[in-house]
This record gives sequence, C-alpha cells and structure tokens, in this order.
Amino acid sequence: MGEPSQIALPLSASGAARRIVVGEANAQVIEALQHPDRWPFHVAVLTGPPRSGKSLLARWAQGLHGDALEVIDDAQGVDETALFHAWNAVQQGGTREGGALLLVADAGREGVWRIALPDLASRIGGSLALEIGAPGDVMAGELILAQAEARGLSLPEGAADYLVPRTERSFAAIEALVATIDRISLERQTPATMSVWRAALEALHGPEQRRLF
Repeated sequence: MGEPSQIALPLSASGAARRIVVGEANAQVIEALQHPDRWPFHVAVLTGPPRSGKSLLARWAQGLHGDALEVIDDAQGVDETALFHAWNAVQQGGTREGGALLLVADAGREGVWRIALPDLASRIGGSLALEIGAPGDVMAGELILAQAEARGLSLPEGAADYLVPRTERSFAAIEALVATIDRISLERQTPATMSVWRAALEALHGPEQRRLF
C-alpha cells in the first residue's frame, strides 16, 4: 500500500480537529466504515488494540452517516440482552438511531470478544468483523509525528527514522514514547533532540536497552 495519510476528526472538546493516521493497520476498516449498506445484516463489529482509535473512527463514521448509523461503544460492557435486541432491531428496518449498527468492542488480551449469550454470539458471528491491526514501520513513523503534532511537540528531522526501530509496534507504546519525550523535554526545558529521545527510551525500556540506542 502507499504512504499513510491522515483524516480529520473534528471531535475534541476544544473544537480543534483530531487526526488519525491512515495506514496498513486500519485502511480496510476505514474503507468498510464508509459503506454500512454493504455490511452483512447491516451490522459490523469493530475491535483493535488499545489506543488504536476505535472510538474515534466510530464517531467519524457516525458523523458521515448521521441517523443512518447507531454506534454502541464499549459493547463488551453492555448488557448482552440489550445488544441482542439492538441487533434484531436493525433487521426489522432500523436501529434506535437508523439503519445500521456498529458495535465497538475491546477484545482483551486474547483478541477475542467472549459472548456468553448463545443467540447473541451467533448473530455477532454473522456480522462484519472489522479489526485494526498493529502498525508497520511506515505507519509507526507517521504516528510518532502525528502524536507529537497533537502535543505541540517539535521533533527535528530524522526523529521518526531513529525512534521507529527502537519502538514497540503498538499504538499504545508509540503514544507512551511521545508522551515521555514531551515530558522529559519540558522537565529539562530543552528541545526534543536525540539526548531526550534516548532518555525517553531508557525511561520506558530500562538501562539494559541502552546498547540499542
């Protein structure tokens, strides 16, 4: 696939646009969210790793489709009987909000949303499964830059090239790294240059990883 891009999500409390990087981990999910009329039974289930933007993407999709899409976030914590009725409602011509239903769920460490109610499990099994994956190298670099931009943190050229090989390929780890760089830069009252990057990596991974820096 080509280089990652970004889409604007005008969702923050301050009114400023939030942005999410579009790359190999989520491009197919974003494509599918634009076409709920193609979902089996007009229902989709969105899962993904922590901090991967599941809720942001769901709200973006709801902004696209308005009353034609109902979103239930943190669906794994919702009463299963209520979810069963929501699934059935869309088959009868519309959900409480409209004509399609998007369930956003935290699948947990095992990557599986375990549903106790057999009737709900069978219906969820027949719905469209959308899963955000782990970011690759190119997307990880774009995520670092996007996280820094969101914080107002200036990173010099070459920061992503240095940090990506030394960073775990996960949304949460990248967010933690940029937050740590920002914190150390502020504490030292110095620009976020390589000495700060190294200090952040050591803070997150321990001095035993120093040889990799």
